[in-house]
Amino acid sequence: MNFNLYGTWAIYRFEMARAMRTLWQSLVTPVITTSLYFVVFGAAIGGNIRADATGGVAYGAFIVPGLIMLSLFTQSIFNASFGIFFPKFVGTIYELLSAPISPFETVIGYVGAAATKSIVLGLVILATAAFFVPIRIDHPFWMIAFLVLISVTFCLFGFIIGIWGQNFEQIQFIPMLIVTPLTFLGGAFYSVSMLAEPWRTITHFNPVVYLIEGFRWSFYSTTDIGAGLSLAATLGFFFLCLGIVWWMFRTGYRLKT
Repeated sequence: MNFNLYGTWAIYRFEMARAMRTLWQSLVTPVITTSLYFVVFGAAIGGNIRADATGGVAYGAFIVPGLIMLSLFTQSIFNASFGIFFPKFVGTIYELLSAPISPFETVIGYVGAAATKSIVLGLVILATAAFFVPIRIDHPFWMIAFLVLISVTFCLFGFIIGIWGQNFEQIQFIPMLIVTPLTFLGGAFYSVSMLAEPWRTITHFNPVVYLIEGFRWSFYSTTDIGAGLSLAATLGFFFLCLGIVWWMFRTGYRLKT
């Protein structure tokens, strides 16, 4: 079977055009939010945290990977979920399902566009953070690898939510009330080693911890989990989401009703 490059590119281009129409919301708002985080956490709180508690890294620089992940998680989910939800909402999903384009090509178009926006957002936040604190990247290849892999994974997760959700409230429920709290409790703004027991052990059951720790390791070569374990957890979540998407298209779950 030949790959429908034209159909995939059409979906990708349409989704990217939608992002350009909401450029202020997509890029400028996260940049302003990131700046406020540095003012609150970096300036007000950072001076009270010793560098040895964050692996020898200044607190302002330590929270940069966590800030990027915080925005990346939510924006990836929102971008991908709304991308597939709107065709369901307005009824054009049936045209998509009857078009000569495979589920694989459809997913590449929607998830590829959402991941592109998320990666650009992550790089913009990284550039913004560089104005506030000195940043070093010890493993640039792995930084890009984690950034791309996590973006694609959470865009797949958002794609699943977009198919599952039957209204806007359901789509917003998981990223706002589940993913965001897990990110705040997953070491985005502190080192897991700073926690006392039993909270340190409990934190290891938070899947977001492994993603943040792997990404932070690519910057400063410091992690409380282990880079290999973080990579394995990220890949595991990626293949889980991929499997669920495949099942949804195979069964037509909430796509044809």
